[in-house]
Amino acid sequence: MTRPITIALAGNPNAGKTSLFNHLTGARAHVGNYPGVTVETKQGTVHYHQHQIQVVDLPGTYSLTAYSMEELVARNYILNERPDLVVDVVDAANLERNLYLALQFMEIGVPVVIALNMMDVAEARGLKIDVERLSELLGVAVVPTVARDRRGLDQLLDTVVRQAKQCPAWTPKHIRYGPDLDIKINEISSLLAEGDFQRDQIPIRWLAVKILEGDQEIIKMLDREPTRAKKIKNLVVEVTRHLRATLDDEPEGVIADHRYGYITSLTKQTVAVDRNNRQSVSDKIDLLVLNRLIGPFLLLAVLYAVYQFTFLISEWPVAWFEFFFAWLGDLARMIIPDGPVQSLIASGIIDGVGGVLGFVPLIAVMFFAIAILEDSGYMARIAFMMDRIMRTFGLHGNSVLALMIGGGISGGCAVPGVMAARTLRDPKERLATILVTPFMNCGAKLPIFVVLIAAFFAGSRAGMMFLLTILAWGLAFISARILRWTILKGEHTPFVMELPPYRMPTFKGLLIHAWERIWQYIKKAGTVILAISIIIWAMMTYPGLPADLARVFDFQKNQIEKELFFSPAAAVLPDRSSLDAFNRYLADQDTAPTPPSHEPFHILARAIMNARDGQAATSDLTSPYQEAARAYLRYRSLQAELDAASRQAQLRHSFAGRIGLALEGLTRPLGFDWRTNIALVGGFAAKEVIIATLGTAYSLSDTDDQTTDDSLSKKLASEPGWNARVAFILMLFVIMYSPCFVTLVTIAREAGWKWALFSMTYTTSLAYVVCLIVSVASRSLGF
Repeated sequence: MTRPITIALAGNPNAGKTSLFNHLTGARAHVGNYPGVTVETKQGTVHYHQHQIQVVDLPGTYSLTAYSMEELVARNYILNERPDLVVDVVDAANLERNLYLALQFMEIGVPVVIALNMMDVAEARGLKIDVERLSELLGVAVVPTVARDRRGLDQLLDTVVRQAKQCPAWTPKHIRYGPDLDIKINEISSLLAEGDFQRDQIPIRWLAVKILEGDQEIIKMLDREPTRAKKIKNLVVEVTRHLRATLDDEPEGVIADHRYGYITSLTKQTVAVDRNNRQSVSDKIDLLVLNRLIGPFLLLAVLYAVYQFTFLISEWPVAWFEFFFAWLGDLARMIIPDGPVQSLIASGIIDGVGGVLGFVPLIAVMFFAIAILEDSGYMARIAFMMDRIMRTFGLHGNSVLALMIGGGISGGCAVPGVMAARTLRDPKERLATILVTPFMNCGAKLPIFVVLIAAFFAGSRAGMMFLLTILAWGLAFISARILRWTILKGEHTPFVMELPPYRMPTFKGLLIHAWERIWQYIKKAGTVILAISIIIWAMMTYPGLPADLARVFDFQKNQIEKELFFSPAAAVLPDRSSLDAFNRYLADQDTAPTPPSHEPFHILARAIMNARDGQAATSDLTSPYQEAARAYLRYRSLQAELDAASRQAQLRHSFAGRIGLALEGLTRPLGFDWRTNIALVGGFAAKEVIIATLGTAYSLSDTDDQTTDDSLSKKLASEPGWNARVAFILMLFVIMYSPCFVTLVTIAREAGWKWALFSMTYTTSLAYVVCLIVSVASRSLGF
């Protein structure tokens, strides 16, 4: 096999780059972060005709001017890593806009192959592109593709291999920017060439153009040589003053105009338009979807349909998962002897992590539905329609993208949502977006809602999820408005957004997009949630009962046993050894009926079964045995009550119980007891821990040995103190209160620890105040 070929996959958002990457690499891709930043990177490997091709998926960008972290990352990768080729994925239906990025790659000098994607969409719009002529004029290979159908991918790989074998040199393309700028570009280039700037292997002319564009990252390089930097800055000031006086424009605007002029010349020579097919199918659909009156109602209908679809499809798989983890917990309790190890595995790990993993089918269906909205192009329309509302509440139109990624339709994640706010240029709009994104119903909150809805709102599951989504958006908007009126006052910046054409999603693409998110959820449950569940189990188990209280329970246990030994059952069960033997006999009878090995035990067991079932006495069961059975059942009932009281006392005296009890005075007006408090404290680490902690708490304090296989929803529904009002207030509190620890770290990276601590304090305080108002109002109204 020849040496590996490294290609960078680049392109505008919505040009089909992700589809191309997925079809090329498939399951051989892995996700990470670029060095030093939190922008996601995808890398994969393609084996093609004895060639190994490493594919690096750059963030989607419109240009290489460092306005956003994505643009800076893409540019720095090209300049620093110097891949063999850049494959620029260009939307053939929007050629002029997409070629702007390709032209910038050529100005850097990196060898480029253009994947002219979405040729089917271009043809549907009546566009006929002369691919050979376009390649000739640009001086680079141009390959027509339809990535979603895998059309043209073999030809693209052939071209990549052929070009890479030639080891092409980096040859910067020179674009003319008019006499005024060209003169200054040459003068600045000369000054740069004389200095210490050539060592970076960056084209000097490209550096000069970037300096004239006001690129701050490049301008910082001038600090190496202050004397030349001063001369260069004087030249920039001079030409800027001249352009303002003669053209009423800035150098950046003139450079962009000349680039687009160059591109327009290209398209006029290579693109023919069928005048009879001007309005595309997407345009016709948008007449309805983006209608001011119909569009919003259609949006609400789509969201409601997503939740109906999710609950309908996932109902049985979720039940199967719940049954499996309940069976696994019972198996652990049966195999492992009583003690800390059994408690750790059964209550801490299986009930804790199982409570989170049990919702994988529902999360999977939700992610699949969201992938349909994204891949079809409808998600961009949602953002477009929301722009007017966003501006009303002091947010930028692009803020909706961060909110959607953060869980606007349930199932996202606040971490990438916060990171997506980087695209906002205004610092106050960006900060406001970062602070309200955690209000969205991320995938971690979804299992909490599902458990509580199943327990108290089973008749209207989709409707309740829809209501929670509307509440999350409403609370985010109101909070943003408050922030923008107070500590984040400022002007609004304009909103411009691309609307990609509608496409029929491919099943493979949907599976890949859904699986990427599901796998992140599973990994989190198997790592972070597992670790936190074990820690919380330990906090809920130790230090155990105080010695004096333990002696009280032991004394009561002995009294219950003595009462049995002095009852009519004493004839069969005179002491503890016979009681233990009879309990083992009953257990054997429950699991595998066998011929009676002890006649009195057998008769007493039959009497107990009859008494449990409420059957009349049979002729072969004498009255003493029936009285003994009633005495034994009373003993078991008293013992179960004592065990429950002991578990409750042990949980209360644990480290976690003491924290929950200490907070109970604060949360009691909301209807939350100390066990709920423990779960909410755990939710500061990760929201999924709330379900894991409730599962552990109610497992450790279960009041009936026979209910260990019940789902958490059933346990909460039967628990005193829980009702629909408390469940709704808890869901409302979970929507608003502090972001999880990982999100807080992300906020700190994006805006500083001051704002991360503000976010934690502000959201938790707001959650408490709002829920207290709702609690008081609902009580006064009799709910």
